This record gives sequence, C-alpha cells and structure tokens, in this order.
Amino acid sequence: MKEKIQKALDKIKPMLQADGGDVEFVDYKDGVVKVRLQGACAGCPMSQMTVKNGIEKMLKQEVPEVKSVESVN
Repeated sequence: MKEKIQKALDKIKPMLQADGGDVEFVDYKDGVVKVRLQGACAGCPMSQMTVKNGIEKMLKQEVPEVKSVESVN
C-alpha cells in the first residue's frame, strides 16, 4: 500500500516543486495518509487547500483505499 501511495505522490511532486515546495510521505493507517509539506508549501497559507483539493483528490483517484490525507509537521 505504501508503495502505491509513494508512486502517486511522485506524480504530484513536480507540480509542487515548480512552486518551490514538496511533499513527503509520512505514514498510512486505516485509510488516512499523513504527509509533510516542505519548502514553500510548508508555510503557505494555501497549504491546507493543496492537501485537500490537490494531494487528497489525486491520491483517492490513484489509490481507492485512501479515505483522507492529513498534513503533519
């Protein structure tokens, strides 16, 4: 499962890196993926929208077992 999530995140990374940010996979448990935003994304006021509308949406499409995505520090 973690491999599938990492592969999906690898597809998202170039978009975040283009804006000076990045995302790191932290953990997966009971349908919840935990990620850590890095670089410009870490302090961005829009980071929660990035997590929910971008990362979570794409992960749910790529890995149907994913129920939600949470950002951790």
